[in-house]
Order: sequence, then C-alpha cells, then structure tokens
Amino acid sequence: MLDIVALLITLTALFSYLNHRLIKLPTTIGVMALAMLMSLILMSLGELGYAPVERQAEAIIASIDFNQVLMQGMLSLLLFAGALHVDLEELARKRWPIGILATVGVVVSTFLIGIASWIVLDTVFGVSISLLYCLLFGALISPTDPIAVLGILKSAGAPKGLEIKIAGESLFNDGIAVVVFAILLSLALGSAEVTAGGVALLFVEEALGGIGFGLAIGYVAYLLLKSIDSYDVEILITLALVLGGYALAIHIHVSGPIAMVVAGLMIGNHGRRLAMSEITREHLDTFWEMIDEILNAVLFVLIGLEVVILTFERDYLLASLLIVPLVLLVRLVCVGIPVTVMRHRFGFAFTPHAIKIMTWGGLRGGISVALALSLPAGPERHVVLALTYIVVLFSILVQGLTVGPLIRKTVAASSPDAPIGAKP
Repeated sequence: MLDIVALLITLTALFSYLNHRLIKLPTTIGVMALAMLMSLILMSLGELGYAPVERQAEAIIASIDFNQVLMQGMLSLLLFAGALHVDLEELARKRWPIGILATVGVVVSTFLIGIASWIVLDTVFGVSISLLYCLLFGALISPTDPIAVLGILKSAGAPKGLEIKIAGESLFNDGIAVVVFAILLSLALGSAEVTAGGVALLFVEEALGGIGFGLAIGYVAYLLLKSIDSYDVEILITLALVLGGYALAIHIHVSGPIAMVVAGLMIGNHGRRLAMSEITREHLDTFWEMIDEILNAVLFVLIGLEVVILTFERDYLLASLLIVPLVLLVRLVCVGIPVTVMRHRFGFAFTPHAIKIMTWGGLRGGISVALALSLPAGPERHVVLALTYIVVLFSILVQGLTVGPLIRKTVAASSPDAPIGAKP
C-alpha cells in the first residue's frame, strides 16, 4: 500500500509540475493527459520487445482497486469539499430545476442511453450484450461528475445562477445514479426481485435514507463545532464527519454520496455562519481546498493510467464513434426538454444559452469509470468498460477543454444578469 501511494503521489507531483511549466492546461486535464501518454509509452514498449516492463506496469496498476479507492475512499472527501462552498440559499431557490435534472433526468437518461446503445451494439456492430448491461452503462454514464464539473466552473466565469444549477445537479445526480446503478446491478446478479415495489423500496432506502442520514450527522457535527473554538479540533471533527459518516452510511445501506453532499451543505452554510470563528473558517477552507485539489489530481492520474489494463477491440472503438454523440444527444434531450418546459410553462429563470452550456458542460469522470470497474468479470464487462472509458476521455479532454471558452463566448454575447423568465 505504501509503495502504491508513494508512486501515485510522486507521479501526480511530476505531472502537475510538467503541466504547470510546459503544457499549461487545467491541472486535472493536464495530469490525465500526461498519465495517458505515459500509459501509451508503456504499451509501446511491449510492442517493441520490452514486454517485462509493460507486464510490470500492468501488474502495479491492476493491483490498484480503482472502484474501492474512489467509491469507498476519495469520493466522500471530494463530495464534501465540493458541497462545502455551495450557497444553500441559492441552491434552495433553484431546487426545482436541480431536483428534476438530478432525478428524472438521470432515470430517463439511463433508459434512453441503455436502449439506444443496445440497438447500436447489437444491430450495427453485432456485439452480443444484454439489454440489462446496456441499462447499467446508461446508469453509470448519465450523471455529470461533480469532481470534473466543479473544477471547470471555478475558472470558466459562468453566470452565478447557471453555476449553481450545474453544480447542484452534479452534486446530487451522481448519488441518484449510484442508487439506480445498484438497483440494476442487483437485478443483473439476481439478488433483487424484479418488482416495482422492491425497486421503489430500495430507491427510497438509499436516496431518502442518505438525505436523512446526512442531515443527522451534519447536525451532530454542527453542535460539536458550535461548542468549541479551536480550528485544529474543528477540522478534525469535519474530517471524522466525512470518513466516519461515509463508512457508517455504507454499513447501514443508505447513499453515502448523498449523505456527504447534505452534510457538506449544512457545515458549509449553517456551520460556517453560526459555529465557526473567522480564523476557523480560513483554516477550514484552506484545508478542504487542498484536499480537493490534491485528490482531484491523483484521481485523474489514475484515470489516465487505467488505459494500460483495459481491452479495446476494433468493434468497441468503432461503436464509440456512435456512442459518444449518442450520449451527448441524450444529455441534450434530458436537459433541453425540462429546461424549456420550466422556462416557458412555469416561468423559471434560466440564463441565455443555458441548454447549450449545461449539455456541453455535463462532463463525465471518475465515478463512471469506477462504477464500470465494479461490474462482475465477463465479456459484457469488457464492452461496458471500454465504452465508458472512451466516453469519459472525450468528455474530459474535448468537452473539458472547450466548455470554458464556450461559457465565456456565450456570456460575452449576452448579459449574464438578464435571465429569461420570472421566477428565481
């Protein structure tokens, strides 16, 4: 474990340095690109007769359980850090757009992507895969990744109202998607009854249970923070809230991601205003910003290194030429229709070009890869994993590098403070 952690931190530091000095891309995108370049070099060494080097690299990377590292380690810290700086009052004002996009949008997207990808793979390319596994692909690729999205929004200069909608959706829809994925995986493995009641019960237990649990542990931490004034102890309390709370959420079978978002919102708003001194706020912000930036960089290095152990067959690569635009089209539908209805039928305010920005800014990231890696071994897993990885690469490298200029261009073309509609 120490060797692996040391290797990851060293590579992350090296790639961050090279990116900062030479490439000057956003840190997460730059380190992932360099990690991918390193992976391709290692794979090329195998083709050139240096197979032992490639095999050693494969063995090291394969020993890292990406799903375990992200879903039961880094994710809790990253979600809490992301939610810590979201304005709860603004979020509450945008609750209906965020709630609809994060719930109905994810479920509809899961089925649209699942059915469409099944037709494309089976009919066009003759790839044998069950509809249920295509639905699993739809579930894991539907959520926008808060880890990827929030970093881009910080530097893109998006209008405040639109930033809250995108950030709020990305923080909550990954928790919803994890629940949908867990339900579908239970059906695929035969460990859950295929009944509407059973599925609804599991959804309620995970999603609503996660909200209730997040409120409970967030309130306990708030009371502890309010009772003392010692920034080092208070930082430790928030760290215990995240790690201990997430571990307990897994054991009691409620959604850990949703619980961390709710707890982060509570501590970042009520806790920050009512339970912390100015010096504690400064130290807390600095601590969690550093955690966020370091873990983000490590995560994207891991994503870049994973290419060494993946299987990319010709049919998968060809299918991805249709799957990538398909995922974007479904994102456009699942954003465009609700936003249009809410804007014109119910009078909710959206900035100009909101549909365009929310569609292109819906980045996929590590959560999708981690969920794909959690699938049981088998030929269908290889298909889903390869397609997921290609979609994520396109999302981060292409969308991630162009969404900032897109936002700046659209903001320049129209006043960011002139939303269409009446309601906030």
